Amino acid sequence: MSNENKHTESKGDRGILPTENTTHPDHQADVTSRMQTVKAAWDKAPEGQSKARALKHYQSAEKAQKAGNTAQADRELEEATRALK
Repeated sequence: MSNENKHTESKGDRGILPTENTTHPDHQADVTSRMQTVKAAWDKAPEGQSKARALKHYQSAEKAQKAGNTAQADRELEEATRALK
């Protein structure tokens, strides 16, 4: 790898959230708790585009959680929460 590539990569990676699996038990429990909270809010939300968008993100969060990718699950839960507001 040339020095030019090293310089570009370090600048390009700033501000990107981690996508690796986070296996810390407390973090997993937090995600599980957040999923329950978002699901309860989704259940109470009126039908419409916002609820449909939230469901899409919630389902993506479920998939990420099952894969052990709690960072991705966190991001999807945040998007689901935004859609319900």
